[in-house]
Amino acid sequence: MKDSLCIKCKGKGLCGRPRCPILEQFKSLQSISPAISGDSVFGASPPALFVGSYGYPRVSAGPLIPPLAKENEALIFEDPSAWGNMQIEDIISMRSRLVRANTSLHIKDARSKENPLLVKAQELALSRKPVDTEAWFFKAPKQELKFDAVLTPMGPSGLMKNFELAENPNVPKKVDYLVYDTDALAKDAVSELLKSDVSTEHVTRLFSIGLLGKERKIVPTRWSITAVDDMAGKELSDRIIDFPWVSDIKLFSGTHFGNHFEILILPRAYSFELIEIWLPKTVWSGESSWIGEDSEGLDGKKRYSPLAGGYYAARLPVLEYLIGIKRQASVFILREITPDYWAPLGVWVVREGVRKALQNPPDTFESLEAAVSDLSGRVKTPKIEWIQQAKALSDFRFQKTLDFFF
Repeated sequence: MKDSLCIKCKGKGLCGRPRCPILEQFKSLQSISPAISGDSVFGASPPALFVGSYGYPRVSAGPLIPPLAKENEALIFEDPSAWGNMQIEDIISMRSRLVRANTSLHIKDARSKENPLLVKAQELALSRKPVDTEAWFFKAPKQELKFDAVLTPMGPSGLMKNFELAENPNVPKKVDYLVYDTDALAKDAVSELLKSDVSTEHVTRLFSIGLLGKERKIVPTRWSITAVDDMAGKELSDRIIDFPWVSDIKLFSGTHFGNHFEILILPRAYSFELIEIWLPKTVWSGESSWIGEDSEGLDGKKRYSPLAGGYYAARLPVLEYLIGIKRQASVFILREITPDYWAPLGVWVVREGVRKALQNPPDTFESLEAAVSDLSGRVKTPKIEWIQQAKALSDFRFQKTLDFFF
């Protein structure tokens, strides 16, 4: 199986090129981005913010504003759970309406209240509902679309002179409390917010714009997405180790935007494994297919996953499911990415795809062999090409537990 640099890189520049040729091809879609006339934009921000990573530790940051959008229609721009019935082109078209209003900040500016643009951005991040927002630019925003393996597509961008919130943000009590608690660690604040039904997207923008933790700083959006998934996942995995094992072998299946998921729940102590299979002619794979694997046991994840943000995005909903049923298990996920996934939409596709699959009725099996045979029938890649990398399945088949000796 040919190793693909593009799949490992996903636009990060590992090939040495100044621009990713795969991402560049999507600029032909920019005609769907709305024409921006003049040097100002007004609309209800979902609310949404973007912090770039280029030039770190100096970064560009600011609000995302869909021109003329009203409050009752703006929330969907930042709500992946509501996009399940859309097509890829529908999501690109919708997200292309979000104008990025940028200003230059240093990551340590989060600790200061001297920059009025940052203070307003932080006020916007607090809100759980859309906020009428107006931004003024030095010149009309540049017509372009931004694609990324982790980030959701975004539309035109421009350097802003100023922006104002036309109404007061609607701030949940738990958000207000933890933002002003400068003694709480970021991981504890993230956990508390998610347990209080604050959305992952809301928590991510709070963390990204420097509103959580003791040593606060501005964090690029692409990094904060994975950081929130990871912090939340670690906290949940620590909680489930005291739960009893699941009693049956269960298999969940589902497909989301050309990403097919097979999720196998096994009655063992907690472990998690993800195998990714990129079929030929997907967004990153070109003419070759690629298979990658990563896993963790009871001692958790020590290093950043070679599967990047997708690993943490897949792990989080599985842990949420186990917390919900108050059980622990060994979890094996096979993610097969098909050519139907023709444009990068962001790592939310994995998180929402696994959540969606876990909502489907599972099949129950008496043996691992029967479960693997069943899931193999829905996967295009022959079993012989991926089964040897499946450590969780091998451990379940051959590793004896204490129950065996009693």
